[in-house]
Amino acid sequence: MTSRVVVCRWENLELTKVTEMVSRKIVATNSQVVSQVYLKKGAHIPSCVSESDRSIYVLQGVLRMRVDDEEILVGEGEIIQISAQLTRQVEALDDTFAIEFANTGSATK
Repeated sequence: MTSRVVVCRWENLELTKVTEMVSRKIVATNSQVVSQVYLKKGAHIPSCVSESDRSIYVLQGVLRMRVDDEEILVGEGEIIQISAQLTRQVEALDDTFAIEFANTGSATK
């Protein structure tokens, strides 16, 4: 099996506008996705269910998250870990910069 090593610089990655309120940069392999996410204050990410575990590290700002029936505030310097198959919804209470980690288990991104 051939080993492949890739080094990326965040500043060189394309910033993708998801909505007027949400932008992101992504580094992905067949089994893992790491996203740098920018949310403007008031941004909403609608309810969704992930097929894999997720970890979200808030570097700046505050997120109000609803995970299943629990409301959680996640602020600067905090990491939230969310198990697969849980419903999650996000609202940015401030301009927020976060890193999201997810294992895909396949080539699907």
